[in-house]
Amino acid sequence: MSALQPPPRRYAYQTDGPSIYVESFATIRREAQLAAVPSSAEQLAVRMVHGSGQVDLVDDLVVHPDVVPRARAALALGAPILCDARMVAVGITAGRLPADNAVHCFLGDERVPELARSWGTTRTAAAVSLWEPLLDGAVVAIGNAPTALFHLLEMLVAGAPRPAAIIGCPVGFVGAVESKDALASFAADHGIDVPFVTVRGRRGGSAITSSAVNALASEVE
Repeated sequence: MSALQPPPRRYAYQTDGPSIYVESFATIRREAQLAAVPSSAEQLAVRMVHGSGQVDLVDDLVVHPDVVPRARAALALGAPILCDARMVAVGITAGRLPADNAVHCFLGDERVPELARSWGTTRTAAAVSLWEPLLDGAVVAIGNAPTALFHLLEMLVAGAPRPAAIIGCPVGFVGAVESKDALASFAADHGIDVPFVTVRGRRGGSAITSSAVNALASEVE
């Protein structure tokens, strides 16, 4: 078999991976209005912008003042990361995790379909209930399903263990805005103050959410 050869270069573009990485983050820091977020959350905001490709994402970020120190402390002590979707889980860079932290997504658990059917909810929301034994001091990452975020908040009101931090960035057109508004006002509404970060509006998704986890896992940009 003949050796592989690259096609003739027809476009002018950057091909050095490390240089692309450095230039990307420099561009974000140059263009994004990072003064709008707490200083402790600047790197978090940069990585979330990087995951979305949109510098104006900063305008919609809602960042609890304690989310960065609380999440980093929890992860350093080995806290698990609980994800609503496999896409979020696979976006987390294992090499950035400070304590070889376990990353869980229970969406494929055999109990989930029956729970969803009997409760009249989505499978993603039903899977969140399986987090309860791991929830105390965990880092939660919800990037796809508004029903998962609503379900988690309902669990907390009902007395479930409190996570160290919630990254609540579900994306979509049905329930996404409302679930994130509920997270942002959760402490005021229910007296339960869990550090969080969210993105107001319809934007969100796996890439933004896993990028947030990666920022919280390591201070290295």
